[in-house]
Amino acid sequence: MARKPKMLFVNLAVKDLDKSVEFFTALGFEFNPQFTDENATCMILNDNTFVMLLVEGFFQNFTKKTIAEPATTTEAIMAISADTREEVDEIVEKALAAGGKVSNDKMDEGFMYSWSFQDVDNHLWEVIYMDQSAVNG
Repeated sequence: MARKPKMLFVNLAVKDLDKSVEFFTALGFEFNPQFTDENATCMILNDNTFVMLLVEGFFQNFTKKTIAEPATTTEAIMAISADTREEVDEIVEKALAAGGKVSNDKMDEGFMYSWSFQDVDNHLWEVIYMDQSAVNG
């Protein structure tokens, strides 16, 4: 019997939930209203992958550790795939237009192309296109 794919929920602390929702909406992401209130929202990446954007005070309820300050520390790099090189550029350009910042320069490894940005809370996002024929070849 085949195992059902696991779901992944990435939890990120945000300073201003409305500002974060506005930013990611500009990038084309949608949110699940069932898991959205004044403290949190559930951003949908695909059927099995979600990003929970949690207001810092609410996020603190889930950890005994100090919340990382993404402006000065890196707690994680979220990497999402794109279907084409052009889509990589489109997503990052939308992020920049919506108030994000460039994180790293574009990287072109031939079979893999990526570019990264920081969202409005300085979380790091990498957008990657990988030529599957070169990888599977």
